[in-house]
Amino acid sequence: QVQLVESGGGLVQPGGSLRLSCAASGSFLSISTMGWYRQAPGKERELVALITSGDTTNYPDSVKGRFTISRDNAKNTVYLQMNSLKPEDTAVYYCNARVRTSQYRYPEVWGQGTLVTVSS
Repeated sequence: QVQLVESGGGLVQPGGSLRLSCAASGSFLSISTMGWYRQAPGKERELVALITSGDTTNYPDSVKGRFTISRDNAKNTVYLQMNSLKPEDTAVYYCNARVRTSQYRYPEVWGQGTLVTVSS
């Protein structure tokens, strides 16, 4: 079984920064795409950042230039550096990964979420 554990959420003032981490543990052969999603109260979950196994990244316009996703394959960990945070960035942030558990199985795994609150 594969688990993703996020950390680094909290309360920050507008214009501030936070760094989220997500570590994968359990039994798997490799991890392909990893990403961060968020869900604000009353809204649908949305993509925040994506990174492939080849380090290609993708961001929606709402966070482009402010957020940076990176990964450390040796530690099976993905990071999200968030700068110039705005109140509208307030949400529960979820880590996501596509892991290879056997030759033909690539299940999608979600973390439990970490709350980010941007407020003065």
